Amino acid sequence: MARASRHHIPGCIWRITHRCHKKEFLLKFAHDRSRLVAWLLETRKRFSLQILNYTITSNHIHLLVKDNEEADSIPSSIQLVAGRTGQEYNQRKGRKGAFWEDRYHATAIESGKHLRRCLVYMDLNMVRAGVVSHEIQGNRRRNRLLNLDTLAEVTETNGPESLARAHRDWIEETLSAERGQREEIWTKSLAVGIEPFVQKIQENLGARGIGRDVGVIGDAYVLRESPETYEANFDPEKRAIAPNNSFFWDGFS
Repeated sequence: MARASRHHIPGCIWRITHRCHKKEFLLKFAHDRSRLVAWLLETRKRFSLQILNYTITSNHIHLLVKDNEEADSIPSSIQLVAGRTGQEYNQRKGRKGAFWEDRYHATAIESGKHLRRCLVYMDLNMVRAGVVSHEIQGNRRRNRLLNLDTLAEVTETNGPESLARAHRDWIEETLSAERGQREEIWTKSLAVGIEPFVQKIQENLGARGIGRDVGVIGDAYVLRESPETYEANFDPEKRAIAPNNSFFWDGFS
């Protein structure tokens, strides 16, 4: 499989996707997901990474993050989380070999309506998988991790309380409209937003942006990744997540 996209431009919001090796259910137990969350928390301390959202399924993770304006903030953070999670798992299980499937994929997301759409899409993945609790809705178990003030700002809502109300409305609206299908723009694009934003990302990529097409999908402009670059299926895997390893979101369980 070709190497996944890892282009980074400081100051952007990025949706990160990373899959376990050979789609194995290496994150199916609560202990291993908790350790991954603990290492995510460590990235805030070491690299000032702003974590805006995350979901963890049995065989892959999604992150929505904003860096600290330094080019190596996100790569260093993902290296720490992925490396330590894999090392701990292999040591505990007496396992050898890769924990993660190749490299992760990164997509730059414009703030505002496109970021809101991405946020809801990430959360609906977990709703469909039966893991539907969320810190945005006041789940204190994870309140220390997400930067809700920044998330409220970039989604253009007036603070965490307003964000919580709006977030619930976005989810309800999307569910009622039956718009829960997989959207490949989040896993097969380098950038999503309005045309000037996507063009700016392409320009900032320099030589790496040459030959990549800017197209339109729905109401969004996208900077397309090469078709062969990252053919990953990030649909949720339901059968590997047991109810006792899940948190449930009031109103949607």
